Amino acid sequence: MESIDACYLKSFDAKVIAIDNQKIILDRTLFYPLGGGQNWDIGTISGETGKINVSEVRGRDDVEHFVEEDHALNIGDKITGEIDWQRRHAHMRMHTAQHLVSGIVYEMFSGVRTVGNQIHQDRSRIDFNPIRFEPEMIDRVFEKTNEVIKSDLSVSIAVMTRDDVNKVMPPERTNMDLLPKSVNQLRVVKIGDGADLCPCAGTHVKALGEIGDIEFIGKKSKGKGTQRVSYQLANP
Repeated sequence: MESIDACYLKSFDAKVIAIDNQKIILDRTLFYPLGGGQNWDIGTISGETGKINVSEVRGRDDVEHFVEEDHALNIGDKITGEIDWQRRHAHMRMHTAQHLVSGIVYEMFSGVRTVGNQIHQDRSRIDFNPIRFEPEMIDRVFEKTNEVIKSDLSVSIAVMTRDDVNKVMPPERTNMDLLPKSVNQLRVVKIGDGADLCPCAGTHVKALGEIGDIEFIGKKSKGKGTQRVSYQLANP
């Protein structure tokens, strides 16, 4: 999704262009597929044969929509897709919160990197390295995160080159070394006027206040200096 406004679209019209048993491919879609640490959208597809549930979405170039076995869809059918907004919006809030927490931990503890994350509707997690969190460190991180959320900074999406991103943020903060060197044009998520900037393909809110407070759930060691921190939305 090339704009922040597109994250808020809930329905779309499309045409079925391929079918492989329970996997449906459309000529266009708003369903977010599993990727970048973020879970997939769910929802429905409606057409002349009725309404069917979309239970899973995977793929990038050809996005596969997993539907019910007796879907009765045919190639060429025109459909209307509907996104499950409660799940989508929770992902948007969770993912934007992840960017904040990652940036705050990086600044607060001398360049600690985010080395993994998983965004879900009910809970999310971030893996950090190298660090060993003490309780007071966790308290500081979440107090600061909720303080920044209340500032209600705007969030936007842009396309930038690798060089332009590196001029704004250190490469280790944006995990630039994990991106294929052949990719030069990057979709980036920007928070405020330079508060944070990070390449990301996920869905996000327009302003931080939309997230609401987030709550620490727990942490665990993942070995070799990596610790996993889990959190949830205070108001799902």
